[in-house]
Amino acid sequence: MNLRALVVEDEWIARNYLVELLQASGSADVLAAVGNVGDAREVLDSLALDVVFVDVQLVGNASDSEGLALVRERAPQPGAPSFVLATAHSQHALDAYQLGVVDYLLKPFTTARVEECLARVRTRIPAASTRAPVPLRIVARRKRALVFLRLEEVWAFEAADRLAYVHTTRGRYDVDLSLSAIEACFGSTLVRVHRNWLVNGDHVLELEGTGSETELLVGASDAGGLRVPVARDRGAAVREALLANATGIRSR
Repeated sequence: MNLRALVVEDEWIARNYLVELLQASGSADVLAAVGNVGDAREVLDSLALDVVFVDVQLVGNASDSEGLALVRERAPQPGAPSFVLATAHSQHALDAYQLGVVDYLLKPFTTARVEECLARVRTRIPAASTRAPVPLRIVARRKRALVFLRLEEVWAFEAADRLAYVHTTRGRYDVDLSLSAIEACFGSTLVRVHRNWLVNGDHVLELEGTGSETELLVGASDAGGLRVPVARDRGAAVREALLANATGIRSR
């Protein structure tokens, strides 16, 4: 069973890069990625985690060592996850190990170093066979609130203007993960229809081709539904994926 991870990093690029490395390792699932300690506390209180990757210096916090404060607060608690400090600064290493962190990742992160860290974390947790499975949820944002979503509520994920959004039965929310990280996390459950769109096939209502353009109607049959473009080079694969578990028409 993969390790359940939280990433706490205020820099969007660094956060997404670490998430992608963790997902690409094949041995970790990132359940949430947040940019400040307040949001991290809410996730820690809501989800069962195996490991938390924490940056030491988080811009916009009262202290430039808020990451250490979070470890100092949470690590001694019964059942706490393992903590890893992921930072550009080496001077906190002694403090970190005195607090019992499992590892100390220095930026820039590398694939080999992240995989070594995950192997070390795995030695500190119970065997996978003894762990109770925990449903994977998506953590999104609505202004200062964290919103916890089940996958069945999700219509689609969208990337736009260097941001990512999740469209759901409850509305649209911000997410911190890149579409690549989300796709790696959920696998074939989501269909990549465009470089900027991942769609939950269970919520696709229509596939419509207009000349060389193809689009999906997702989520609702009225004006509240999403019109999602399908990339030209993905049209055939998307059609096959949607028809894989359906019947009623002949295959072309």
